[in-house]
Parts: sequence; structure tokens; C-alpha cells
Amino acid sequence: MSNMANRILVVDDEPKIVDVVKSYLEHSGYLVSTAENGKTAYEKFDRENPALIILDWMLPDISGEEICRTLRQKSKVPIIMLTAKVEEENVLQGLHSGADDYVTKPFSPRQLVARVEAVLRRAGNHTPHVLSFQNGELVIDLDSHGVKKDGNPVSLTPNEYKIISTLASYPDKVFTRDELIAIVIGDDFDGFDRVIDTHIKNIRQKIETESRNPRYILTVHGFGYKFGGS
Repeated sequence: MSNMANRILVVDDEPKIVDVVKSYLEHSGYLVSTAENGKTAYEKFDRENPALIILDWMLPDISGEEICRTLRQKSKVPIIMLTAKVEEENVLQGLHSGADDYVTKPFSPRQLVARVEAVLRRAGNHTPHVLSFQNGELVIDLDSHGVKKDGNPVSLTPNEYKIISTLASYPDKVFTRDELIAIVIGDDFDGFDRVIDTHIKNIRQKIETESRNPRYILTVHGFGYKFGGS
């Protein structure tokens, strides 16, 4: 597989916020690491060299402002501050400490992803999120939502695209039908879970050389589906 997405470090001590932000970023093609405090954030920054950091203003051990100032002494990594403090003085304080942008809580996860894209573009680190398999036989462009097989465009429905892009982004993970339903249709889906099987069948007919002997979307009997491309 070629160019994987940029890695983003999310630093926040609120698990619900971390889970939502992580989910939206991963669905947009990013690799995501998380830290619940400043100490872990420093360790992961040094070890993983993230392309961008989403940093909460209020952490249990070290303030986001202090972390931002410390990182600015050795790195130009883009930083987006998350803050519940909306007073102008606090916003300016965060920007003066070296943050590139800020988002106030509560926030729209989609808006945050858009801010991430914008900050990365300004930093010159934005690269197309393209997944390529079998020496370019199958190509998935996570930016344009385009899929090609042997150089030819593949016409997928929005739900079919969501399934294949999710599976291809995490080739080692087995997704259950319920997980795919939550990603594709939403948690409030109250229908027959085998609808995913129909989507999988349709995708295989469009991207597999032999749909009955698939190489890309593999069935893991008793569990669900995984991606088999390399």
C-alpha cells in the first residue's frame, strides 16, 4: 500500500470527545494517536512525529498553553487548540503561545476536520490521501472519493464507497456488520443487518476480478469482513 494519511495527535482528557474526534479523523483518512495528559503527549510527540496536534487547553497535569510553548521551542508542528474559554483574551493567549488555530467547545466534528485540512494546507503538509493496492490495480482516493480498477473509474454508491474506504484504511482490522452499519448508515439504523452483505456483494462485482473468489474484501466467517489488498 502506498501513501498512508498524515498522523494526528489528539490530546484531551475527555474520553467522549477523543472518541468522536478520532472517529471523524480516521474516517477522513488520517492516522490518529491519542493522549489524555501532557506527559503522554510529550512522549507520543517525540516517538511519532505527528503532522498536526489537536490540543485541549485544560489538561490534568500540564496546561495546553504550556505544552504549546514547549513544543514551539523545538518544532513548527501545526497545533489546533480546543478550548471552552471563549473570551478574546484567552483566545489571543493561546495564539500567542504558538497555536495555529483554535476551536471552542462544543464544536462540530466536521468543522474540526475542515480546520485540520486548512491548517495542514497552510503548513504545506497536505498531501492527497491515496491508497493503492496490487501495484496500482485498485486505487482509492480519499480526497476525491474516487475509486479506480485497472485505471478505469469504478461507479460506487455513497454507502459502497464508505464501506470500501473504511475497510481499505484499516486492512488488518476485522469489521463486524454492526460496526459497518454504524459507520455507513448510523447508530440509529433499525433494519436488517444483512443489508451490509448486499453492499459487499455489489462492491465485489465492481472491483474484484472474480467476485466469487475475492482478493480485496474478504469474509471472516463468524465475525464480519476485512480488507485483503496489499
